[in-house]
Amino acid sequence: MNRRTLLTAGAALPSAALPMPAAGLQKQMRITGIETDLLRMPPGEPNYDAIHKLGVDSGSVVLRIRTDAGITGWASTSFGMIAGGPRVVQTILEQEVKPVITGMDPSFPRKIRAELWKALEYHGVGGVAHFAVSAADIAVWDILGKAAGLPVWKMLGAFRDRMPVYSMCGWYYGNDGDLSRYKRSIETALGQGYHAIKIKVGRYSIGDDARRVRMALDLAGKGKRVLVDANQVFNRNEALRRGRVYQEMGCFWYEEPLAPHEMGGYTELAEKLDIRIATGENLYTKYQFADLIARKGADVVQPDNRRAGGVTEWMEIAAIADGYGLELASHGGGSVNMNMLLAMPNAIYMETGGPQKFVDGEVAAPEAPGMSTEVPAARIAKYKVG
Repeated sequence: MNRRTLLTAGAALPSAALPMPAAGLQKQMRITGIETDLLRMPPGEPNYDAIHKLGVDSGSVVLRIRTDAGITGWASTSFGMIAGGPRVVQTILEQEVKPVITGMDPSFPRKIRAELWKALEYHGVGGVAHFAVSAADIAVWDILGKAAGLPVWKMLGAFRDRMPVYSMCGWYYGNDGDLSRYKRSIETALGQGYHAIKIKVGRYSIGDDARRVRMALDLAGKGKRVLVDANQVFNRNEALRRGRVYQEMGCFWYEEPLAPHEMGGYTELAEKLDIRIATGENLYTKYQFADLIARKGADVVQPDNRRAGGVTEWMEIAAIADGYGLELASHGGGSVNMNMLLAMPNAIYMETGGPQKFVDGEVAAPEAPGMSTEVPAARIAKYKVG
């Protein structure tokens, strides 16, 4: 029985994904307020995927939730290419989220989530408003971990203390006919100790894809994995045609070949291809993931903690996927994703990049209480705007 036939077995209850030890938590704690900072990063040299230009105009919102216990929860939500996005999220946090959560007990993250959804429903169940809900939830879990004196991955019910990671290194660069920088980026990642790498495909012809994939496979060598990411660029027929090429060449997974709303197309690809279909970074809430999973449209689900709803919703998504026998990977890296992935038995990879402290291609768990999401004051001072 493989993953796709196992889908008929049914899903685990999402609520089982969030055990919450009471040890170390005071009987009652209250949120007293929030603070936010808007950061703007200087433009760098752009990278490209199949449809996007990234790294030119990026920013983030840093959130701090204060409590009467003197514990502060931190979260950041970033935007890689939407100039106005951080400002909108900051406004929602200050004007909509703050009055809802002030006075609430952070020991009730699901109740806080429910109240925020009610308050923000008019803005829609996805989109930029959901980034604000996610940030608040992450900061709440940071509070809970600090109050208990535990890293959040232990509070969630740890499954492992090290996580396999892959490097997102194979972007498109300025001179599209010259693969020298592409080659160097892959060589750098492999030299840093990664056992798996991801490359972008789909911007140009199928022949160009084959050339990029072949170079990555040759550089990686035996025993290391190459993942391909199409960033929603194809229609169904082209997605199937190229998927067969990636499959025959030996790629480990085929990520986001279609737009996220193309649920029927994902079902078709999963039925007709043997390569793992990975998707989910652009879905919001467990309800959209449940639809994808019920349609048998993925082998690897990839929730993004900013869009999915923070820790609470992300872990429920992970539990649904586990109940259906599906594998789990994060979209993006960082301490929030690491804390959650370490608690799930179906987690196979965290996405990241740059130097890491590796043990056989895996990264050790954070040990500090909470989420390890604090932003250094010097960084805030350097990049703060408005």
